[in-house]
Amino acid sequence: MKASYVLLVVCCLTCTLSPAQPTYLYKTTLIQAAPGKLLELIDFYKSSFALDSANGEPMPFMIRHTQGDKWDLLILLPIESYAEYYKPARIVQRKKTESSEVEKRIRDNISWREDLFVYGPPLEEVRTAFGANSFFHVEMFVALATKREALYKEREMENAYQRAIKRPENFIFVRDQGAAWDLFTIGAFRDLKHYAESVNIAEKDQDAAAREAGFESARHIGPYLRTLIREHHDTLANIVR
Repeated sequence: MKASYVLLVVCCLTCTLSPAQPTYLYKTTLIQAAPGKLLELIDFYKSSFALDSANGEPMPFMIRHTQGDKWDLLILLPIESYAEYYKPARIVQRKKTESSEVEKRIRDNISWREDLFVYGPPLEEVRTAFGANSFFHVEMFVALATKREALYKEREMENAYQRAIKRPENFIFVRDQGAAWDLFTIGAFRDLKHYAESVNIAEKDQDAAAREAGFESARHIGPYLRTLIREHHDTLANIVR
């Protein structure tokens, strides 16, 4: 009887839990270059990535702002987990790069930066998208108090909407620690033309997809999102290879 009761409780709890959030860990760094130093900074970062890669560290993904927020570069470093990232051997290897001349040049050419540890999609999914696409839409959010879970759900609803109109879904990254952003998403596109193709989708099809995803209509998506957030930054960016 007791075992059956426990099983029933577990089943009921499982039914009420929200869908599992992402579990792969990334370190996100946002950077604003010193005036006139962006191209040099990109070259220094490429050299730094090569040093880390030679020491066994994963290759980061880097995108460059074209319009939107104040940052010039977003660097997404795959970590997997804190236990993996902070293994003594890996710390020693990273210290070699941090003490190099190229790292000093990087520090000297940055005006502003912030770091954020986030849980996101599996690495292979991100790697595939960054390998196949060159243009990105980044949205960063600070949720209103008590609205963080609702914001995550809204991002999932928007992905359902994107699926229904046959558009690329957004990768969702959820804050663990660091800068103030509660959540950000990255949408990957072949180019600017691919990003803009949604204008060709009929309004009735957009509305049907929005209702299927849980929204009142397509034009209500933005207003609903704004009931959940205190701050929202949009950025368009290109890949740096």
